[in-house]
Amino acid sequence: MNKRRLIIVGAVVLLGVVGGLLYRWLHPASAADTLTLYGNVDIWEVHPAFNDSGPVSQMLVTEGSSVRKGELIARIDDTRYIARLAEAKHRAANLKAVLLRLMHGSRPQEIAQARATMEGLGAIYQNAKANYARTLKLMPQGIASIQDRDDARAGLRSARGNYRAALQAYRLAVLGPRHEDILAARSAYGAAIAAQALAARELTDTSLYAAADGIVEDRILEPGDMASPSTPVYTIALTSPLWVRAYAPETVLGKIALGMPAVITTDSFPGRRYRGWIGYISPTAEFTPKTVETSALRTQLVYQVRIYACDSRGELRLGMPATVTVELTRHIGTAGGSPATTPSCGETHARRE
Repeated sequence: MNKRRLIIVGAVVLLGVVGGLLYRWLHPASAADTLTLYGNVDIWEVHPAFNDSGPVSQMLVTEGSSVRKGELIARIDDTRYIARLAEAKHRAANLKAVLLRLMHGSRPQEIAQARATMEGLGAIYQNAKANYARTLKLMPQGIASIQDRDDARAGLRSARGNYRAALQAYRLAVLGPRHEDILAARSAYGAAIAAQALAARELTDTSLYAAADGIVEDRILEPGDMASPSTPVYTIALTSPLWVRAYAPETVLGKIALGMPAVITTDSFPGRRYRGWIGYISPTAEFTPKTVETSALRTQLVYQVRIYACDSRGELRLGMPATVTVELTRHIGTAGGSPATTPSCGETHARRE
C-alpha cells in the first residue's frame, strides 16, 4: 500500500514539472518582462599633476601602460628642494640648541663667576666707603681738601653702582632665563620644525604617483617641459568602476530599482555577456542625447541610468556602444540601502558624483 502511494506521489510531481516546462515553452516571457537600454561605456578619468613647479626630469610610463595605485610615474628636478630641506634642518637644529640652553639655565661655572665678580666689586665698594669716611674726618684738620672729598665721594658712588650691578647679575644667574624667553624659543623651534616638514613634503612632491589603478591614455608633458600644479602630466583612465551610461524613459521608472541585475552586450564581442547591476538612477529628467539610439522620440525626457559592469578581461572601452537588458521580473530593490547591493564583481561600487 505504501509503495503504491509513493508511486502515485512521484507521478504527480513528475506531471507537475513536465506541465510547468511545457507552459513556459508555450508561453515564453513577453517583451514586457524585460527592459532594453542603449548607451555607451563610461569610466572616470584623472589628470594627475605635480604639487610643485619645476622642469620634468623623468616620465616613467607611456600611453597604454597599466599603472597601479602608488606607482611612481614621473619626477621633476629636485635640486632646489633638496637644498631647501637642508637649510630648514640646520635652522631647526640651531633653534633647538638655543631652546635647550635656555631650558638648562645657567651653568654652575657661570653662577660662580657672577658671584666672584660681585664679591670683588663688593670689596672695592667697602674700600671706597672707608676712604670717603677718612676724607671727611681729615677735612677739618686741613689735611684733605675739598677736591679730595669730591674724588672720594665719586669713587664711592662708582664702586657702589658697580657692586649693585654685579649683585643683580649674580641673582639673574641663579634664577636662570625668564619663562617668557623659553616660550619664545620653543615657539621659534616649533616654527622651524614646521618649515622643515613643509620642505620635506615639497621634496616628496617632486615625485608623482598614480592615485589609483588605471591605464595611461595620454602623456601630456615630456622631460624638459615645465610642470606646475595647474598643468596635468597624464590622462589616466581608471579601470574601476566601469559602467554603461544609458537613459530610461519615465514610463519604466516604477519598474527598475537600484541593485537590479542586468546583462550587457556589445557589437565588438558578439555573444559575450557581461554581468552588471543598476547602480545609479538620476533624480532629474533630461532630453535624450543624440548619441543614444532608442525607438522613442529624441525630444522625450529620460532619466540617466548607470549600469555597473564586470569586465575581468578588460574588453570594455570608453565610449563603446553597449546594449543593456534588465529582467524586470527580478526586482531586487534597495530602498534606503547602498546603490550597489549586488556586488557581482566581488566588490561593491558605491555611487559617486
